[in-house]
Amino acid sequence: MDFKDEIAISMKDLRMSYATKEVLKGLDLEVYKGQIIGYIGPNGAGKSTTVKIMLGLLEGYTGEVKILGQDIRNASVEYKRKIGYVPETAEIYDNLTAREYLTFIGELYGLSYEEVDSKAIKLMKVFSIEEVYDSRISSFSKGMKQKVLIISSLLHNPDILFLDEPLSGLDANSVMIVKEILAQLAAQGKTIFYSSHIMDVVEKISSRIILLNGGEIVADGSFEDLKHKSKEGSLEEIFNDLTGFNQHKALAEEFAAVVQGVL
Repeated sequence: MDFKDEIAISMKDLRMSYATKEVLKGLDLEVYKGQIIGYIGPNGAGKSTTVKIMLGLLEGYTGEVKILGQDIRNASVEYKRKIGYVPETAEIYDNLTAREYLTFIGELYGLSYEEVDSKAIKLMKVFSIEEVYDSRISSFSKGMKQKVLIISSLLHNPDILFLDEPLSGLDANSVMIVKEILAQLAAQGKTIFYSSHIMDVVEKISSRIILLNGGEIVADGSFEDLKHKSKEGSLEEIFNDLTGFNQHKALAEEFAAVVQGVL
């Protein structure tokens, strides 16, 4: 099935302000099915605000946002059943077991207990944590909790997946598995919206990179496109070039000097 020209997300003149501060300054964007979008930018650029608007968690914006063809301002909650989300810092119910938590999440999305229970244990096995399926999440390491969050975001087979620092706390093998999972999902026509500060990961997994700075899109294209336009080598160097941040070496030297007692 050819889905490359089907629009999954569209924004027209998206603006958002908090009091007198304009956080988003008229974003125009079309994202297609099967794309892995690396959504990057410095802190305060407006990344989280954009994602929260698309998830229906923030109101008060102006402009138009459509998810899978539906204007989310007028849409019912049904469109949210087609979305998966892994937030950077998640409130996970630590007093529940993984089985209790995952079946609860699955049932919220309309799956039957039997269906979600069967699916959840199989996904736990992929991450080699099936032995703790009936253990309380409070006993889990950070990486194990992250795996449970990733599983919970995919139980209902969403069409769009929003990921905010999804690899946080994962071991090297799990990172490779997640990267491959994202590639497989994109090949099936899923849209992945991936936000991270780890530039080398974004560089490797993204089919398209969108750089937000000061509430505006300052770059949009494949890594090769951005590299060609910026004349820089790595995504980190491109990021620093386009956001005007060139103080990292001087600041690091100052920090090291203070640690050594030189300053």
